[in-house]
Amino acid sequence: MSSLRWGYGRFGRARRRGPSRAPFSLDKFVLPRWLRRPVRMFARLGEGDLKAPPYAATMLSAAFLASSVTYGAYLGGNLDGFVQGVTARTGFAVDQIKVVGNRETSEIDILDKLDLDGWTSLVGFNVETARERVATLPWVEGAAVRKIYPHTLEVRIEERQPFALWQQGSQLSVIERDGRVIVPYAGGNQATLPLLVGPGAPEHAPDFLARVAHYPDLANRVRGYVRVGDRRWDLRLDNGITVKLPEEAEDAALAQLVALDREQSLLSRDIAAVDMRIPDRLALELTPEAMTARQAALKEISKAAKRKPEQKI
Repeated sequence: MSSLRWGYGRFGRARRRGPSRAPFSLDKFVLPRWLRRPVRMFARLGEGDLKAPPYAATMLSAAFLASSVTYGAYLGGNLDGFVQGVTARTGFAVDQIKVVGNRETSEIDILDKLDLDGWTSLVGFNVETARERVATLPWVEGAAVRKIYPHTLEVRIEERQPFALWQQGSQLSVIERDGRVIVPYAGGNQATLPLLVGPGAPEHAPDFLARVAHYPDLANRVRGYVRVGDRRWDLRLDNGITVKLPEEAEDAALAQLVALDREQSLLSRDIAAVDMRIPDRLALELTPEAMTARQAALKEISKAAKRKPEQKI
């Protein structure tokens, strides 16, 4: 009986004859190659020739439940949150942040812009949105955010370069070379930057400071560059002397000032200001103490001059 129902293939395994081969070739119809294996498997399963693996029903139920939950999250607009939650709990939660390139920007401010919580997943994290938020920080010129799997974010930033401090009234700001304000001055590393005072100072400062730098001894003593009427410059030195430069021929005035100081120690005298605004003329303004001493000396000279005629009589 069995020999009428069963045959053997070349590998010795039993296979059914007759109707069992119908799904693969019905007259002139032949299934595509990629469908033959699935159809063969279901045919064997239906005829009892193939036994389902253990817990197959449980696995199919779990897969169906997971697909249903995923589809429901998609329809409800919560798919991103669902993916975040699942992947974060399977080893992809962000727990390391690497920040590169920051000198003036606080890491705390960068972390705040990343908007992370304890269960933020690296899989669904939007690096472009995070980059845009980091780029809004005052010192940041450019930013890049990169994922490093399984659980690290790398943030690279390029900061703006401070050029000077700019004072307008009571407001003091850190500015770039082109005059753009970076942040209000709050001390720290920017204390050594050149101080610019007055409207129009940032626009003219780069060229003027470069010319003053040709005289290092003078440049090291300047504590403030004051733009007067957006026409000319005053130099405030470390000993309180103000040098009033002319509107034109600034280079010649600077050279003359340095020569006088080298030959006569002009900038070390008890004076308040050196006025160079009038061509071919140098005017010195004494300090109040020097003025008092000078007036006293003039009085003594006047008294001495009056006593001389009395001595001749």
